[in-house]
Amino acid sequence: MLKNFFIYTKNYKKEWIIGFICCFFEAVFEISIPSIMSKIIDVGIANKDTQYILKIGLLILLLSVLSFAFGRGCSNNFSVFGNGFAAEIREAEYKKIQSFSFSNMDHFTTPSLITRLTTDITIIQNAIVPGIRSIFRAPIMLLTGIVMATMMSKDLAVVFFVAVPVLGILLFIIVRSLAPVYHRMQRIYDVLNQVTQENLRAIRVVKAFAREDYESAKFESVNSQLRDISVKAYGISLLNAPVMQFVMYGTIIGLVWFGGNLVITGQLMVGQLTGFLSYVLQILNSLMLISGVFINLTKAMESFVRIGEILHEDIELTDEGTSNHKIQKGSVRMEDVSFKYRADAKEYVLEDINFQIQPGETIGILGGTGSSKTSLVQLIPRLYDASKGTVSIDGVPVQSYPLSYLRDQVAVVLQQNMLFRGTISDNLRWGNQNASDDDIKKAADAACASEFIEQKKDKFDSYVDEGGNNFSGGQKQRLCIARALLKKPKILILDDSTSALDMNTEKELYRNLENDYPDITKIIIAQRITSVMHADRIIIMDDGRIDEIGTPRELLSHNKIFKEIYASQKKGEA
Repeated sequence: MLKNFFIYTKNYKKEWIIGFICCFFEAVFEISIPSIMSKIIDVGIANKDTQYILKIGLLILLLSVLSFAFGRGCSNNFSVFGNGFAAEIREAEYKKIQSFSFSNMDHFTTPSLITRLTTDITIIQNAIVPGIRSIFRAPIMLLTGIVMATMMSKDLAVVFFVAVPVLGILLFIIVRSLAPVYHRMQRIYDVLNQVTQENLRAIRVVKAFAREDYESAKFESVNSQLRDISVKAYGISLLNAPVMQFVMYGTIIGLVWFGGNLVITGQLMVGQLTGFLSYVLQILNSLMLISGVFINLTKAMESFVRIGEILHEDIELTDEGTSNHKIQKGSVRMEDVSFKYRADAKEYVLEDINFQIQPGETIGILGGTGSSKTSLVQLIPRLYDASKGTVSIDGVPVQSYPLSYLRDQVAVVLQQNMLFRGTISDNLRWGNQNASDDDIKKAADAACASEFIEQKKDKFDSYVDEGGNNFSGGQKQRLCIARALLKKPKILILDDSTSALDMNTEKELYRNLENDYPDITKIIIAQRITSVMHADRIIIMDDGRIDEIGTPRELLSHNKIFKEIYASQKKGEA
């Protein structure tokens, strides 16, 4: 898994190499100090040679300064490397999500994606930035410490070679116990983010229904689960320190016991014993650093897996096999089209769809809830691909058009009207960044948005809150339609995008579209039958199939579904 992430280190090779070199020399200078320090005791103090003590003390001071300098260089370079590595992964993950099709997005929840972009990246960053120095430094200290300690006393080294395997086994048990706990903890983070996001996005509904206590209880339940699993995870990981201290002090006791006997018998000098103890402490500390790195990497591994699921997700809709075809007229044709959202689904959402829409024609789509009206129109701009059959524009299969070009030419105003934080002008220019003020005014006029924009103090520079919450539903719909018109598309799809408008405004809007944009092919999904009575033809959907296609007059004369909708809505008006 980790080898797949090495590609994100290529821009930081220099920092990695310099950091490793600095880390090596830091360890070399530091590991040499105990051996030299032992000479102060065995030679300088034993012989009462003040000059020798001063000379060796200055040498130790010089080695300490050099070790500090190289340590600083190691930390700085590895910090740049670690933070840069995390930033590269974060950017790659975000770009990959941007390339997802609707079907790819269906594989993940929005809170889970946010967690993977934020919490998981932070976990990796926190594991690598402080850990990478230990990864390189600790093994050097460990190996050189073992060599130096063995050279000083082979007899005492036996105690050390007993302690290290014991410590290694205990640490292995700790790390192995942590992996499943961290896995559960990351999953609960997803649920916590989901509960939080749902509450914040629906805060007006929560207030309207006075469900604050219910939402608080739901959050408390998930938060308690996260607390409990976190306590368990950190409880296990914190065993690392006492285990380390137990082995360390046990080793020191053993060394003092056996080493003291060797000193008494004259087989070992006091300075050598002191230096050996220093090496043992460095070796055990190196093992503790390594164990800490493994504990952090155990947590990070789960994050690597979760991020890898994003980065290695196969993009289902790509530009592979596309050409430079241009949409000139905007005719739409579906031939024997069937569709289901998942390949392993038992039933099709759409089945046996056949129709032809002429350029500039206005088509209405009616049907009951769940009749797959939205699913039908999403196949035209390739928000999803048909499972069977052919969807074509101007006689060319939609798969032959580059996705960005196709979606520029097929403007879709979805059921959920989303505006972004900024000004009205900023939001409208989402449709065309290079749109002139005249273009913006024309689109706003056609969408019947100018009437409320002009009433605002700052007009088109008026501020839009996140999600457009400072605008009514009808205002948001009109702004979204104006934004789509600025794309100057060949095909305009309105997916129940005028439901919040009163009938007079809706009629005026459709009249403007016919007069100002006569060449655009218009496809209108609606719940109100009055929204499509002006259409050239209407497609009646029923349970994922086309029941009938005809003019409003033809359908009213004999189509059962159309007549029922017409009668029920006229009765409601009465």
